[in-house]
Amino acid sequence: MKEFCKRLVENKWFDRIIIALIIVNAAILGLETSPELNSKYGSFFSLINHFVLSVFMLEAVIKITAVAPHISKYFKNGWNLFDFSIIVLSLVPATGQFAMIARLARLLRVLRLISALPELRLIVSTLLRSIPGMANVMLLMGVVFYIYAIMGFHLFHEHDPEHWRNVGISLLTLFRIVTLEDWTDVMYKGMELAPVAWVYFVSFVVFGTFVMINLFIAIVINNLDEAKAEKLKELRQPIGRDAIIHELKEVEVKLSHLQDQLRDTFEADVLTNKMKKE
Repeated sequence: MKEFCKRLVENKWFDRIIIALIIVNAAILGLETSPELNSKYGSFFSLINHFVLSVFMLEAVIKITAVAPHISKYFKNGWNLFDFSIIVLSLVPATGQFAMIARLARLLRVLRLISALPELRLIVSTLLRSIPGMANVMLLMGVVFYIYAIMGFHLFHEHDPEHWRNVGISLLTLFRIVTLEDWTDVMYKGMELAPVAWVYFVSFVVFGTFVMINLFIAIVINNLDEAKAEKLKELRQPIGRDAIIHELKEVEVKLSHLQDQLRDTFEADVLTNKMKKE
């Protein structure tokens, strides 16, 4: 049973079926937002959701059986733990005070697409690895925002109180500027007070937008390269003792089948020659 489950988990079609069910579940969740479709096919949608949940539960059982009796190996994998948590949350009854939790748990099933695709897992792992580096960049960005917010307050709060009346509003204005959303309107309003005010806005856009974004990109790319290198290192690791024993057993079984085929062929040839002589 364990070997069967192990072969099943390693089969490419196993992952493809799970991915297809996740996509179907995501489509059903979208269709349920339509009152007309939900009123007509609500029971069918509910049936599909229960079927998908049942398959996910069966998948977890198969994966746990594949590593039995070392069940801890299953839960040591962060992605398996993520999938198992979604299954547990999906079992919350969708009634009363738990109705919202149940709906959110069903929505979380769509996130299983990340754990099902190795490429998406690599990207998410890269983003998680980038958090410490991003925190430093965000700290630097926070200092720059605060300095420019105080400077903007003193320069423009009397002329343009809508955007610069206090530090909080000034920070919101700078956030609007850094997203490049109609920031020129704020700049032209400031230039009514002083024509050289464009220096303040352009310098903040250059530093706050282009420089910071490039720093974020550099951190992500650097961590992506490191994640790829670690993945390649894992793939190049020597085969363990258990894996060698498993492969030797498979070779032994194949040799046994080959011997049986050769014996059958030899006996058939002997029988044929005997019949010809007769």
